[in-house]
Amino acid sequence: MAATQEEVFGKVQEVLEDALGVDNDEVTMEAKLSDDLGAESIDYLDIAFRLEKAFDIKIEQTELMPEDVLNNGEYVQDGKVTDAGMDALRQRLPFADLSDFDGSRDVNAFRDVFTVEVLVKFVQAKLEAA
Repeated sequence: MAATQEEVFGKVQEVLEDALGVDNDEVTMEAKLSDDLGAESIDYLDIAFRLEKAFDIKIEQTELMPEDVLNNGEYVQDGKVTDAGMDALRQRLPFADLSDFDGSRDVNAFRDVFTVEVLVKFVQAKLEAA
């Protein structure tokens, strides 16, 4: 049986509270992991690990944070993601709204893509695929 968005959100909320030391009311669907919740690079690994345990899913290292795309000269030039890079990101992250990011394409702004809602959709997609 597929978990509802509310059920997935509840567990994601707990994971983020534990991993980032934030309060329950800070973890809203719109909250950005880096800007609003203070997640740093190392935290993304911890969050992925905790999500694996909480939902009994497997998350590949580049699945959540596509560093292999963002650090690839074929996909990034002068700190901006190319058209090919955007295609790769859309393919890799079909659950993420990349429209704001597509405006700037600044590699350093990519973390802004990761909201709690994106994590919830990511987990739901993993659960449906399992």
